[in-house]
Amino acid sequence: MSSVSTGGGSGIGFSTLRGRDYPSIRQFTVFLENRVGQLLEVVRRFEGSHVRIVALTISDSAECAVVRFLLSDPEQGRDVLERAGLAIIESDLIGVELPDSPQPLLQVCTALLQAEINISQVYPLLTRPRGCPVVALMVDNIDLANETLASKGFKTINEDDLKETD
Repeated sequence: MSSVSTGGGSGIGFSTLRGRDYPSIRQFTVFLENRVGQLLEVVRRFEGSHVRIVALTISDSAECAVVRFLLSDPEQGRDVLERAGLAIIESDLIGVELPDSPQPLLQVCTALLQAEINISQVYPLLTRPRGCPVVALMVDNIDLANETLASKGFKTINEDDLKETD
């Protein structure tokens, strides 16, 4: 199987690295000037497209705001953000369906702690892929986290599940 190099001499093509069912979801991070209306300008960029914001979190300081998005169509979403002239950072996160129990986050955190996996970001999705509540997690070892969660019976979502929420 041949692949196209993505730079850095890896020799692994992007489509090989991230298949359609790769067990993660892409987060886009943009940095905005901390001024009234900046978020609205970015959100309006998706108007008229088929891309929906399925999760959003904002951290701000006096000078700038860090906005993180999960999008229903990451490929088209990246194009929208790039056409807006925004510098973006892409990261892989895990989308985990929360079990129907009194303390579902406790169960997820406990499973990851037992495997010594650090969680650096957590936020909920605005939509319910496959009808279940989902949280997005940024972890320090995505492969081990996926393996750990699967072994404990948790279900994860991928980017195709986000498209189904359209």
